[in-house]
Amino acid sequence: MKQQGTLTRQAIRTPRAAAVAGIIFAVLITISLVLMRLAIPEELSGANTASWLQGNKTTLTLVPFAGIAFLWFIGVVRDRMGALEDQFFSTFVFGSGLLFLAMMFVTAAIAGGILSSYALSPDTLTKSGVLVFGRAVMYTITKVYAVRMAGVFMIALATIWMRTRVMPRVFVFLSYALALLLLVSSDVTSWLVLVFPAWVFVISMFILIESLRGDLNEAEGMIGSNANES
Repeated sequence: MKQQGTLTRQAIRTPRAAAVAGIIFAVLITISLVLMRLAIPEELSGANTASWLQGNKTTLTLVPFAGIAFLWFIGVVRDRMGALEDQFFSTFVFGSGLLFLAMMFVTAAIAGGILSSYALSPDTLTKSGVLVFGRAVMYTITKVYAVRMAGVFMIALATIWMRTRVMPRVFVFLSYALALLLLVSSDVTSWLVLVFPAWVFVISMFILIESLRGDLNEAEGMIGSNANES
């Protein structure tokens, strides 16, 4: 039984590539979300409109690269599971992940459109009501929909971890707790979406450290074996 558990862990262990991709996603999406909200705050007063909308829209180009890294993260995880993959929960992982990315892309596109429109015709944008509407749509997508899809992603992946025992229990329970927070408290503040990339970063760092530690132990074992043979 112990040997079977070891083989199961080795068969579905997330490779180092997934950890690196997760770290890249967490860093890029966090930078993008922070700069996006600094450029277009949720509550924008008329007196400060000009100073706020001078944001650099080129930072929004980080979002597609964050999306590519996140897709790589999902793809590698699913590929390594192979025949052991739970199709039910994997569908939730894949579907919620894609929906989260799609809504992040839409949010970034709306923010980029607002910043570009202000650069071309600031008076028209601020007086027509397009700014108010665009900002409301942007934050509604993030707070109401994207955050909850992130919560579903965390629950599905944590359930797979619990069934396969490839991750420590502390990360499973932490994932459930943070996912519940995202599902029920997403309307409190738009900054709550940063919980998801922070979670991905912590998980990815743990996977990377464990992968490096495993390689080191394997190398030490091979050295010891060669020494005994000689």
